[in-house]
Amino acid sequence: MQKYIYLFAFGLLFFSCDKQSKIESAVEKIPVTMKVHRFEQAFFDSKPEDLAKVKAAYPDFFPVETPDAIWIEKLQNPQWRELYAEVEKKYKNFGAEQTDIEDLFKHIKYYFPTVITPQIYTAIGEMDYLNKAIYANDKLVIALELYLGKDHKFYSEFPAYLRQNFEQRQMLPDVVSSFSYGILPAPKDKELLSLMINSGKDLYLKDILLPDYTDAERIGYTEDQIKWCAENEDYMWQFFVSNKLLFSTDSRLPNRFINLAPFSKFYLEIDNETPGRVGQWLGWQIVRSYMQNNEVTVPQLLKMDAKEIFEKSKYKPKK
Repeated sequence: MQKYIYLFAFGLLFFSCDKQSKIESAVEKIPVTMKVHRFEQAFFDSKPEDLAKVKAAYPDFFPVETPDAIWIEKLQNPQWRELYAEVEKKYKNFGAEQTDIEDLFKHIKYYFPTVITPQIYTAIGEMDYLNKAIYANDKLVIALELYLGKDHKFYSEFPAYLRQNFEQRQMLPDVVSSFSYGILPAPKDKELLSLMINSGKDLYLKDILLPDYTDAERIGYTEDQIKWCAENEDYMWQFFVSNKLLFSTDSRLPNRFINLAPFSKFYLEIDNETPGRVGQWLGWQIVRSYMQNNEVTVPQLLKMDAKEIFEKSKYKPKK
């Protein structure tokens, strides 16, 4: 009996690997070429008298209500110039990143053939960690000042749970999150389960669009945080069920279990051991279970109701 189970499991693994290999082979044949516009170089390598030319070349980066004096001050400001110098040290040549982004969009076009391939714009912004990468139809804007490495001196005032994702490796997961924001329908209600599964859909997109990334990189956890979730999956699930949280619309729940935070809030002694956003992680496992047990396309998954996904997922937390 044990031998049969082993052979069956091996057969499933082989089938899964063979299917993935065929997908990757098809992805590789999709033609994607993306142009890169280095706005920060065009701006900071210019002189005040060149401002009109830069504005003409990059009109979307210059709000009409902002006077030229503000831009000239920024161009000459020592702190901005120091930040630009640090970005140049790491990203003067953007060739490797361009190749990775083009590979990502090959995967996107495999699953979503009608998606427009955007042009890439790199920039230096105001350290807005909620908008590190912005995908908007024909443009992909990447704020390079937020990918210098978690230990960079410019990040000393950020809390550790944010700094840990200021790494170059987080660039593509951030692009996927921005892409999914544009195609994921908003949850139909504010129940915790709906928010969990909506986040799970985003993370499942990272599974298929970033096949060479680890689970920790996809969700933006450390390896220890991923390990904690895996080891406490059953405990977390039982907590949600026994406290009747799954179908609750309590407005405090997103901040406790979904939104960016240094830790999740069970209001127990274990809180300081937990990573933030464990509701996202559990939603991810439900969506994965659903896709393993049902035959639907990825676009169909994204449109599906959270309750239907949950009911048909056959999800069982690992003990």
